[in-house]
Amino acid sequence: MSSPSLPIRAATETAMAHGIIPDRCEILQNSSTLVLRLTESLVARVVQDTDGPRQGTEWFERENAIAQHLTQAGAPVIPLHPDLPPGPHEHLGYPMNFWQFVTRIAADPDPHSVGFTLRRCHEIMRHFVNPLPKLAILTESLCILHDRELFPKATQQMLVDHLTESITVLSEYPHQPLHGDAHLGNFMNTTSGLLLTDWEDTFSGPVEWDLASVIWNAQLLENDDATVKAIREAYGSVDERALHHCLIGRAVVMTAWYPILYPNPTSERQSRLQRRIAWLESMQK
Repeated sequence: MSSPSLPIRAATETAMAHGIIPDRCEILQNSSTLVLRLTESLVARVVQDTDGPRQGTEWFERENAIAQHLTQAGAPVIPLHPDLPPGPHEHLGYPMNFWQFVTRIAADPDPHSVGFTLRRCHEIMRHFVNPLPKLAILTESLCILHDRELFPKATQQMLVDHLTESITVLSEYPHQPLHGDAHLGNFMNTTSGLLLTDWEDTFSGPVEWDLASVIWNAQLLENDDATVKAIREAYGSVDERALHHCLIGRAVVMTAWYPILYPNPTSERQSRLQRRIAWLESMQK
């Protein structure tokens, strides 16, 4: 990852333009997105990968809108910072938004709490009236697979076939606003409780998508049946056929994005990628 000095400047100058004087520069994450704590309560998220598949601020606008809706309804989420306009903001070519700092605690999220938190957010999102793209991360990933040569030809075609079928099947089910990328890493255990964060992938689709996202690793990489059972029991009943195709679609999406997110993967990430591909191959008819 290149030096974040220019994105840091973009964030600090944007904060100052709205009357906030940064008193620190604490980097919380430095990847395709820079997460930067600027004051005791202010956190900036700045997109550093400005040449990546996502251009502009349209997806940030959706994230901000759904975050505002959830916060106003008292959902268990990290709120946007109240002292700046919701944005999204853009400065020096870097899109960004600003969030309230929360204090993370070391304990892992309880699986039952994860299921309840996801269900509560889904209940509140049902009343979100702004239009959202349908099955966006799936259709976006299919475009990536069509446009880029990421894997050997046979593997690439297998991914395209799986994702095309999942999109067709999932289009038949009722849709509502979703988180879009509800893996366990986006459930943050804090002094304010368990909070669901990182809403940049929000789209409209079957609720089974978010459930598949949160249980995928535990169910298919870690064989952690107890965690999967606890999350599912807390969330409630879902359509099993839809969940199956969401699990397949989630595996393809993660596979398609891996070379983009992790151009120099660790051996552990390489192993996880190969296990996803192997599982998808086992799902071929």
